[in-house]
Amino acid sequence: MKIYTCTCGQSLFFENTRCLRCNAEVGYCPVCVGIVPLRPAGPSHYRCGNPACGALLDKCANYRDYNVCNRCVPVSEAGETPEPYCDCCRYNETIPDLSVAGNQEKWYRLEAAKRRLFYDLDLLQLPHGTVRDGFDPPLSFDFKADVIPSDDFWRTMGAEERVYTGHASGKITINIREADEVERERLRVDMGEAHRTLIGHFRHEIGHYYWEVLIKGRNDAAFAEAFGDPCSPDYATAMEEYYRNGPRPDWADRYVSAYASMHPWEDWAETFAMYLDMVSALETAVSIGFLSEPWFDANDLDGMVSRYQRLGIGLNEMSRTMGLLDMVPEIMLTPVVDKMRLVHAVCLNAPVVRVG
Repeated sequence: MKIYTCTCGQSLFFENTRCLRCNAEVGYCPVCVGIVPLRPAGPSHYRCGNPACGALLDKCANYRDYNVCNRCVPVSEAGETPEPYCDCCRYNETIPDLSVAGNQEKWYRLEAAKRRLFYDLDLLQLPHGTVRDGFDPPLSFDFKADVIPSDDFWRTMGAEERVYTGHASGKITINIREADEVERERLRVDMGEAHRTLIGHFRHEIGHYYWEVLIKGRNDAAFAEAFGDPCSPDYATAMEEYYRNGPRPDWADRYVSAYASMHPWEDWAETFAMYLDMVSALETAVSIGFLSEPWFDANDLDGMVSRYQRLGIGLNEMSRTMGLLDMVPEIMLTPVVDKMRLVHAVCLNAPVVRVG
């Protein structure tokens, strides 16, 4: 993740909507690909404040109406009506019920994490698209809450009233309670997880999506060799076994997490998420001057892993100095890195698809 600069010289960060020095409104310009000052250019339009760009822009509807986004959409100089939503928000199918107190703040946190996910995908030039783009499978997002009974007494919720975070045929569903920091920390402790973050959920679930895009029907044999046969046992059987008996006793020697040991599909999603963690951390470290080596090397995954390990040791010690959780909790064991080689290979060879 890069740090950007306002025309006044102030640093601008990925989530900013206003410069703290000159008070200019700022937003993400998709033309010059950066956080820039927004110069008013009529009743609803803006000019990109980057002198080298100057594109005509409009705010994403979710920026303009709800302030949960900070992206803009290009506007044709000929005056055509622009798309209402930016290149991230257009993937939303369901947003939280904004009549419920606190849901807009949770939605903001979800969108901030989702924008960082799309930054990762763009770094790796991974293909994705919506139903309107004709992309198969189409990517979409549902942000939903559990259905809470209106009765003023406690009762057990039925299965139909729960929202489960997960992925199915391109649709990623996130239970918005994950955007409640207290609730998410409670779940992290209850489940014995080193990390439980919104960006972590997005990176895991997008891993399932890219299993369908990059593995299914394309690299099935290579997947089975690296991760195991997903049909033996089937997913339902593996899930029941995991939640009845817990993870495999040797999971720490072979998997990036206990959950990864449940089934090859979850192993892939957890390994894919760690790959995105590594790519994002290395790109950020190079951008801000923590590392001088390349953040990505198509021909040297081992070099990337080595750099990530060195970075992780330093960041973990810094976190411990401040009394915080380890920044990089994963241990890059040889079996895990060997499985990551398939993730690296299929990302390098992902089909180029132009959408939007």
